Amino acid sequence: MNKHLFLFGGGSPFTSEFARKFVGLSLGGNIAILYLDGGEPIIPRYTNLLELYGQYTFTHIPLPSTSVEEASNLVENSTGIIICGGDSIGYADHIVDTPISEAVRVAYEKGIPIAGFSAGALISPEICVISARDSGRMEYLKRKGLGLIQDTLIAVHFSQWNEQDHLKQITAEISTTYNYGIDENTGLYVKNGILEEIEGGGVYTIKKGSLIQIH
Repeated sequence: MNKHLFLFGGGSPFTSEFARKFVGLSLGGNIAILYLDGGEPIIPRYTNLLELYGQYTFTHIPLPSTSVEEASNLVENSTGIIICGGDSIGYADHIVDTPISEAVRVAYEKGIPIAGFSAGALISPEICVISARDSGRMEYLKRKGLGLIQDTLIAVHFSQWNEQDHLKQITAEISTTYNYGIDENTGLYVKNGILEEIEGGGVYTIKKGSLIQIH
């Protein structure tokens, strides 16, 4: 079973080609949208482009007001999952650190496509690293992630937030084979754990301490 993960460096919307691809992979079924309470007004920004490609069925799962049991059931019965952007610590608290994380992993292993935007992208790898700018703390915060991809570090809003030093620091202190700094309005498509396609703006990586633009 092929596994499909879309990682976006900013919040909504999808990039155009990845929206088309995501709709195709979800097979016209029900897409679950995970977001934090109060995020309802921005949900159309995630769904409008999908609707242009014929996707009309969505289940809204606000957290933590939706119970963990209900959220997990809705995720397990979806044919696509969107994890929205916003408070990265809040997403880690209410998804990664709850049984919802296992429901997401089970869906992913079954071939259900998952799209993570900003905070949703940050929590997707095995290791979730939230930058000081993002967390509002003096230094970056390292937490457990969903584990949808291994051996990979992600930084989001990369050029817009000037996160070059952040990516250099975490790659020096946390050993992984892959790392990506993703700009806003930019997405990575990872198939079976391997980066297959990039759409949008800039994507960067640190190799031997040097910043390299790969897209």
